[in-house]
Amino acid sequence: MAKHKVYTMSFASVYPHYVTKAEKKGRTKEEVDEIIRWLTGYSQEEVEAHLEKKTDFETFFAQAHKLNPSRKMIKGVICGVRVEDIEEPTMQEIRYLDKLVDELAKGKAMEKILRTS
Repeated sequence: MAKHKVYTMSFASVYPHYVTKAEKKGRTKEEVDEIIRWLTGYSQEEVEAHLEKKTDFETFFAQAHKLNPSRKMIKGVICGVRVEDIEEPTMQEIRYLDKLVDELAKGKAMEKILRTS
């Protein structure tokens, strides 16, 4: 089976779009970074290192040492597909991140986005 094109895209090539989407709606880069750290377990320094290395999405998620177990609480539709129904693990992780950034841009409170309340 051929790898999906998005896996070979670098996390760094998509990251600015996450930040722009958030900032256009009055949110911050720091909030985007907080979401990424919450989802992956990476420190800020590790996130920045992946950005610098232009790590592809597959490697970015494969190397995440502590994917947040609460991410399974993320539900809803992104790009016309229910995130909870995505069977391919890497694609599901990418869509979890997309969904969290969407929630941020839609004005949801951080504690709700990070499933802490």
